[in-house]
Amino acid sequence: MVDSHPTVVSVDGDPDEQAATVDALSAAGFEVIQETTVSGATSALSSEIDCVVTATTLPDGTGFDVLERVRAAYADCPVVLFGEASPADVPADSQSHIVEYLPRSIPGVRERLVSLIKDATMGGYQVAYPVPEDEQARLEALAAYDVTDFTTAETFDRLTKLVVSHFDIDKAFVGLVDEHEERFVACEGADWQTVAREDTICTHTILEHEVMVVEDLTEDPRFASNDQLRELDVRSYAGAQLTTPGGQTIGALCCLDSETRSYTTEECQDLQLFADEAMEQLELRRRLNERLPQETA
Repeated sequence: MVDSHPTVVSVDGDPDEQAATVDALSAAGFEVIQETTVSGATSALSSEIDCVVTATTLPDGTGFDVLERVRAAYADCPVVLFGEASPADVPADSQSHIVEYLPRSIPGVRERLVSLIKDATMGGYQVAYPVPEDEQARLEALAAYDVTDFTTAETFDRLTKLVVSHFDIDKAFVGLVDEHEERFVACEGADWQTVAREDTICTHTILEHEVMVVEDLTEDPRFASNDQLRELDVRSYAGAQLTTPGGQTIGALCCLDSETRSYTTEECQDLQLFADEAMEQLELRRRLNERLPQETA
């Protein structure tokens, strides 16, 4: 279906949102078919199309209804869900057709939307996980925190042990999210070194502004089909960001359990305090590393 000018069906019942989306896609060189309803989107599928971007709420149904129609018409046509619904509301069996769920609240969201659709329609969509808008700056910040030779590793070991005890959970870890993997600085309850980024929950945590809690991973479409998590016996998750003084999120301190589990507001606040302590230790290590060459010179 893909040609030099891929065709995208944009489905949105909000005129202002639709206009902004169409303007962004047209400026990027896409042919855009505008529809406002599930019914209209279904009719548009009779044309040769390359991608569908749909709001999650429509006048005569939902974006998930559109997704079902796309599945029936084009087995390999990618869909971007673009709206305000929670990712947990996405049906688990719909994931193979979704390039990504994209909340409208993200800064620069339409630039991200254009990038996603370009990748999906031009064969470049290789990354199976969302990437922050400041990914390059984030990776540059992470590089300053050398964890290959941690003489302070015991500090993080003690911290993760304390987290396991405090929350009465199976596992806790401090993880740094690199370009293609998550590296574990410390992990209590398991002997993990690295996990591929597409398999780690923390790649989603670093996109959040608050502690991320998933009470049941099997019910969340982002993770329900993740074989790696099942093999690691992980059923519930809570993660708090590790944020540098410069504002880049380089990883997370996380709680894992083999049972479903919720977290109270107070527990989330405690977890963030633990994460802040871990970040302070990382920052201390970075400063010490900067001073050592000067002192030995």
